[in-house]
Amino acid sequence: MLLAFLKLIRFPNLLMILLTQVLIKYGLFDSFGISITLNGLGFSLLVVATICIAAAGNIINDIYDLETDRINKPNKNQVGSKFSIGSANTLYIILSIIGVGFGFYLSNIIGKPGFSAIFIIISALLYLYATYLKHIMIVGNLVISLLVAFSIIIVGLYDLLPAITAENQQTQSTIFSIVLDYALFAFLLNWLREMVKDQEDINGDYNAGRNTLPIEIGAKRTNLVIFLVGILPLTAVIYYLYNYLFENIWAVLYALLLIVAPLLYFLINIWTAETKKDYTKLSFLLKIIMLLGIVSLGLYKFILL
Repeated sequence: MLLAFLKLIRFPNLLMILLTQVLIKYGLFDSFGISITLNGLGFSLLVVATICIAAAGNIINDIYDLETDRINKPNKNQVGSKFSIGSANTLYIILSIIGVGFGFYLSNIIGKPGFSAIFIIISALLYLYATYLKHIMIVGNLVISLLVAFSIIIVGLYDLLPAITAENQQTQSTIFSIVLDYALFAFLLNWLREMVKDQEDINGDYNAGRNTLPIEIGAKRTNLVIFLVGILPLTAVIYYLYNYLFENIWAVLYALLLIVAPLLYFLINIWTAETKKDYTKLSFLLKIIMLLGIVSLGLYKFILL
């Protein structure tokens, strides 16, 4: 039953969130000795709140994906097999309450009670995505990608922002800009992956009456759109290397071999992708690229100091 629960909440994706936030906190912020707001307990509450809301979003998404998953992912959806719809809804409510509750408590601890609205809005958007937004071409992909990016930004909002003073504003702003750069990278990579998953799931989405990009304009044209969007993160990484990291050979090698090269491989192969198997491989590749990008957060103390 535990394994079924871990599959239901998509445990590997939650681990990615955990790793990202830990690397931002301890690989980036603490390495530079900048002013921060959250102690160990406060940061733990932030991580738990984020993960609970993300897990709740995964559950509600599976509840409303029952029909499409029978075609796209037979026997993989835990709702209806290991968990009844009623018990899945109960878990969704419990996790949402924990996430929003911890977010409310943490927002008051740091003296920013208005920030509690962030968790309410994110939880609401995840529900709207599962029930309505993902049926709208492009909109659903953009919304879920923004939420992925915000799981990065939220660490800066809670840990950096409240600690800004007139004396440290420049330093804090520099570090926060790095956080925003990574959030943009995560947004673009996830947007690409969402479009690739639409290609992968075209049959189930068509039968469910969804209006995804491949259904609307066809698979070949969608591949072209994915290619054009894929140029954006590639260009951004090269720009970042040229302007900020070109003096550090290890940073350049890491980015070229583990991010730029896989992105180029992705762009080349998206042209010829046709089958579900092709898109599954490319989706997995994007996930690996995102992971490698996140891991680089732990290398900044060696790059910039």
